[in-house]
Amino acid sequence: MLKSMFLKAVAATALSVSTFASAQAVDLQFYFPVAVGGKAADTIQSLTDDYMAANPDVKIDAVYAGSYQDTVAKAITAARGGNPPQLSVILSVDMFTLIDEDLIVPFDDYLKDEDEKEWISGFYPAFMENSQTGGKTYGIPFQRSTPVLYWNKEAFKAAGLDPEVAPATWDEMVDFGKKLTKKDASGNVNQWGVRIPSSGFPYWLFQGLAIENGATLANAEGNKTNFDDPKVVEALQYLVDLSTKHEVMAPGIIEWGATPKAFFEGQTAMMWTSTGNLTNVRDNAPFEFGVAMLPEKAQRGAPTGGGNFYLFKGASEEQTEAAVDFVQWITAPAQSAKWTMATGYVAPRAETWETETMKQYAADFPPVLIARDQLEFAKAELSTYQNQRVTGIFNDALAAAITGKKSAEQALTEAQAQVDAILTEYR
Repeated sequence: MLKSMFLKAVAATALSVSTFASAQAVDLQFYFPVAVGGKAADTIQSLTDDYMAANPDVKIDAVYAGSYQDTVAKAITAARGGNPPQLSVILSVDMFTLIDEDLIVPFDDYLKDEDEKEWISGFYPAFMENSQTGGKTYGIPFQRSTPVLYWNKEAFKAAGLDPEVAPATWDEMVDFGKKLTKKDASGNVNQWGVRIPSSGFPYWLFQGLAIENGATLANAEGNKTNFDDPKVVEALQYLVDLSTKHEVMAPGIIEWGATPKAFFEGQTAMMWTSTGNLTNVRDNAPFEFGVAMLPEKAQRGAPTGGGNFYLFKGASEEQTEAAVDFVQWITAPAQSAKWTMATGYVAPRAETWETETMKQYAADFPPVLIARDQLEFAKAELSTYQNQRVTGIFNDALAAAITGKKSAEQALTEAQAQVDAILTEYR
């Protein structure tokens, strides 16, 4: 009798503890960056709040961590200090660095059934090139993009150009740029033909030129670069020539962050920037504008870009499972559509584009389809082991050529030698 009463008490206590535990929210910390203007931060917070409202057993602290560079630095520092976020959006190209630092775990380990595993195959293959390695999926595409060309239709019309037609080739971009560059009576330029930023993410926009010229900047394994390829040198010379020879672009380093504002204010008639700026441009351009794929040379092409979700080591099983569920939810069609409409980032799964919401949005605003359609020609963004160091060296080489300190060939040859010394150990 006493034994029976004891067992019942133990069972009741266990049930009470279980009920108490289930009532406790799983706490997640989620770092996210913002690299473009517009509604990105507010939309992230809104979506996170929606998820928590539908899942009261999960509490997510969405932390705006600054730029992509700030976010990866903060995530790595927190992880080394023993307090990593459970989830973070970090550049897709930082995958090899995060693996090398032994900070992340693959999503595959937390996808339990065939439906969940099939979920991985629903993302556009071009985005998965920077998300998988060694047969494992380390990143889930979220705020992904390609660079596109924006043009001011009013400026085109004033220059005698067809306002509905963007330059389709490198030569056309120069020809159009000459017609669009305007000077005052003193010879000062008050409207440039084109603006390709060379700060912030110089390697990314330049990679568009390299791909269009048939070049590949790095191999898929992330352990070898081809910076001194003659096709890469030719692409860099073209970029330099836009300012020094053709005089259709401002000389020197052109700021990434100031480029949309320069476009809005009529300082440039065309600009290259992320499709993630699309909603920002739609909301703030005081003129009709167009969006086009990047102009081709040997071929069409553009790098993919933007951030992936990563799962950090050090989380409990419950935290990681909740993080995976949140990622599956926020990349699902309804939420993905909200994100794309708020920002212009490319919805990373084809199923989102098949929803009535997105079909209607695309019908009302066709430019949203340009970056998606450009994925057919897109290549993986430059990504290697020691990625921060490698891209830093490459960015410095681009800057040296753009500012006239070195020739394109010298700058890229020296950069290749420096990077070879870093990546040899990974081959």
